Amino acid sequence: QVQLMESGETSVQTGGSLRLSCRATGITFSTYSLGWFRQPPGKEREGVASIEADGVRRYMDSVKGRFTISKDNAKNTLMLQLDSLKSEDTAMYYCAADPRYYGGSWQTLLPTSYNSWGQGTQVTVSS
Repeated sequence: QVQLMESGETSVQTGGSLRLSCRATGITFSTYSLGWFRQPPGKEREGVASIEADGVRRYMDSVKGRFTISKDNAKNTLMLQLDSLKSEDTAMYYCAADPRYYGGSWQTLLPTSYNSWGQGTQVTVSS
């Protein structure tokens, strides 16, 4: 049974940094496509960053240069470092996993590309 559990700080001021983690159980972590998504209040879920089994990363345009996705295969843990945070980064953040390989394509930023999800963690950026 696949389980994804997010954790990390949840509140920060504008310009600050946060680090989110997602620990996975029940999967062969190193072979999976992994992603971070977010859902701002009243909006659709959107892809923030992804990393595939071969380490290829993708980012949504608005977080490039500010967010960094990484993973630790030995610890079955996916991370997201969020720097230079803005109020518009406020959202519920979710990690996701899927056994399919997408060859680095933009599909890794689509919610429909993942079949396992964490419960989400709220990130609030205030001025």
